[in-house]
Amino acid sequence: MSRICVLIPVLNESRTIAEAVGAVRARGLDVVVVDDGSTDNSGPIARGAGAFVIRHDQRRGKGGSLRDGFRHILQKGYEAVITLDGDGQHDPVDIDQFTQLAGRISPGMIVGNRMATPRGMPPVRYLTNRFMSLLISWACRQNIPDTQCGYRYIHRDVLREVPLSCDDFEIETEMLMKAAKRGFQIHSVPILTIYRNEESKINPVKDTVRFIAYFSKELLSP
Repeated sequence: MSRICVLIPVLNESRTIAEAVGAVRARGLDVVVVDDGSTDNSGPIARGAGAFVIRHDQRRGKGGSLRDGFRHILQKGYEAVITLDGDGQHDPVDIDQFTQLAGRISPGMIVGNRMATPRGMPPVRYLTNRFMSLLISWACRQNIPDTQCGYRYIHRDVLREVPLSCDDFEIETEMLMKAAKRGFQIHSVPILTIYRNEESKINPVKDTVRFIAYFSKELLSP
């Protein structure tokens, strides 16, 4: 297997992060956790489970966490990164889906697709994801069924050539639109998403406004 690192941004995920890190390490992969100003023991727990931990003393947002993680991963010479969430919604077993497809087609990015089996997904989130995915697929001129999914394989060439600047959840859109503009192929694989009773960290009003503002800006940029 090529050198792949798994990157997990976390904010107060002390209940689930050890299981996520342990499951990834059991697959023989290195793990980097970015602890984004957690007020619980997420960072120490992740380190105890075998992850390399980058600590933010103050919250910088998901975008800031991913950018710091990407920078570290490039410096360490990994060929690709797989990003997944630390709240237990992404099953590490699905890492095999990403690595097997990457071994066959050498993509720029592979995005997890929850839309094939959306059972359990809150209706508002399902409809919002469908709308955003249609819009971003049109802008990217590629079919991306679940553009808001954070479970992704990203080749190092994308990390090197695509400048990222967004600080929060709109970075998911930024990656896709900028990578597509630079000619990278974006593929998808079906994944299982586990919905519990956890409270989403996405603010439906604020983050939708941010998405629209960013999407409009990027659409008009050369």
